[in-house]
Amino acid sequence: MYKNVLQSITGIAIYPLISFVIFFLFFVALLVYVLVVNRQYIAAMSRLPLEDDQPAAVKPNPSC
Repeated sequence: MYKNVLQSITGIAIYPLISFVIFFLFFVALLVYVLVVNRQYIAAMSRLPLEDDQPAAVKPNPSC
């Protein structure tokens, strides 16, 4: 039943192609980002949760 409904829609064949292109471009952009990002930045961000230089400050919620 669904196959007949989808086949009756004109131009439906373009949607899988668009989905694949978006999927492919996302991972290409992610790969470019990983290759281009500064290694010192990644090292600094990876150490950030482990550093205990300053005590955690609790900020009051202004909406209360």
